[in-house]
Amino acid sequence: MNTTAYLVYGCITGLITFRVGWIFFRNGRAFILHLLQGNATLTDAINRILLTGYYLLNLGYAALMIRNWERVDNWTGLLASVSEMTGRIVLTLAIIHYCNMAGIYFFSKKHHPIPHS
Repeated sequence: MNTTAYLVYGCITGLITFRVGWIFFRNGRAFILHLLQGNATLTDAINRILLTGYYLLNLGYAALMIRNWERVDNWTGLLASVSEMTGRIVLTLAIIHYCNMAGIYFFSKKHHPIPHS
């Protein structure tokens, strides 16, 4: 039963990780380009590094969660276990995204301070 849970979890986690990563990669370029004042070459390099790091972090975290998975004995347990693990990975993605956006926001504030009147 655990093998089925791993397969379902792996498919869901892989789909979420690759889809969300691609959306962040495509839409985040504008923020990084603005932060780097139009340097497209450096922006693309940083954006690819962020995407690669994102994939490695999430897939590594998913593998660690599989390592610590408890024994599943029935279909109800499988559904509860996969739901809990998927919720954890989605929550982790949200926290990482929030931290990245906060970092970009503070870096942009540092480089473009708001003038005081």
